[in-house]
Amino acid sequence: MNTLDHSEINIGIDTSQAALDVFVRPQGQFQSFDNTTEGIKAAIRFINPLKPTRVLIEATGRLEMGFFCAADKAGLPVCVCNPVQIRQFARATGRMAKTDKLDATDIAHFGEALKPDLTQLKPE
Repeated sequence: MNTLDHSEINIGIDTSQAALDVFVRPQGQFQSFDNTTEGIKAAIRFINPLKPTRVLIEATGRLEMGFFCAADKAGLPVCVCNPVQIRQFARATGRMAKTDKLDATDIAHFGEALKPDLTQLKPE
């Protein structure tokens, strides 16, 4: 029995110092944004109308924090994920290749399959 819920929208974001690579599952849309204040705002404008079930971003040495804080403020359902778990999940599904677009795809698939809890922003 397939337990994946394709009515859910899971958005995977691969983060680097330069970019946010965004993949929308199951629609298959891919978009890249600069990992800057303006790029983060543009990414949120892109994501918001999709009404995602969860927006998943890897914990990458705090490079994700700008997006996470802005997305939380915008009321998006954000999960900060352990990159080791995502990589293990990708390998378990047979994916050995690694590119920013494939990583974003794997992050969204991880969210759809495992439905991790949302991450709560901790007070400063």
